[in-house]
Amino acid sequence: MDPADIPVPIAKTSPTAPRRASARFMLGHPARWIALGFGSGLSPRAPGTVGTLWAWAAFLVADARFSGLPWGWGIAGSLALGWWACTRCAQHLGQADPGAIVWDEVVAFWAVLWLVMPAGLAAQAVAFALFRFFDAAKPGPVGWADRRYKLQPGQAIGWRQGWGILFDDLVAALCTLLVIALWRRVMT
Repeated sequence: MDPADIPVPIAKTSPTAPRRASARFMLGHPARWIALGFGSGLSPRAPGTVGTLWAWAAFLVADARFSGLPWGWGIAGSLALGWWACTRCAQHLGQADPGAIVWDEVVAFWAVLWLVMPAGLAAQAVAFALFRFFDAAKPGPVGWADRRYKLQPGQAIGWRQGWGILFDDLVAALCTLLVIALWRRVMT
């Protein structure tokens, strides 16, 4: 059995301190590459924002090749892959929801862009700002989603926490899309 497959118990009495994400750490396992947004999560300041910017750029590059249903399948596959990668990376770091893990922002913002496109640069920037607001401030349902899968004392980091890493960002994406839909409805 791969040591990465064994849940890592994290409790206040844990003798090992959580690890810090670094380029060397990222290179040690494929799950880390994905979860850390191919390095965008290593930003010393605002890794979630940097990860979302990376997602935006990657979307624009990939959008030239994909549209419609292939994008939807790609996002669904990225979500499933991300659940595995976020779970493993959190276990390797010894933290239930490390800030360096940004795949949650990547997949959620891809979903936002997929559903608002075609849109001009200004509309994309508004989507970016709204998503970052909902993800960082965690108002209402986003805060509920963030608390829903928190690690309990003595509990090991597992698939539940891996899903929790993704879940609050998916709710932030939904809130972003609702605001955009309301804005479009009022303006037309």
